[in-house]
Amino acid sequence: MSSNQKIIDFNHLNSLTNGDESFKKELSAIFLNQIPVFINNMKKYHAHNNLENLAREAHTAKSSAMIFGMENTGMLLKEIQLLAENNNVSEIGPALKEVEKDLLRAKTELDEILKEY
Repeated sequence: MSSNQKIIDFNHLNSLTNGDESFKKELSAIFLNQIPVFINNMKKYHAHNNLENLAREAHTAKSSAMIFGMENTGMLLKEIQLLAENNNVSEIGPALKEVEKDLLRAKTELDEILKEY
């Protein structure tokens, strides 16, 4: 994905909200606030080898990412979830770095979008 291509695809969110801009704004603000929590928790759980909580956090983050049309990020989060559930610790780090990069891009996009409201 090129750096100028948007990571968020609002098509799914638009269908969920039936075009209700207020609800779309509310969900966007919630996800914006969740992003740093997801990143910090997953990094902390990974660093402390707390794989059960890492799998749970990745699952929760995946659901949020998918609402915003972040298909690739959702697949990476599912991969992290499965790796954690299967104790494949060595493979988690690279996927986690990619997810962090994607989520930070999404945060930037959401910041810009919410300024328009």
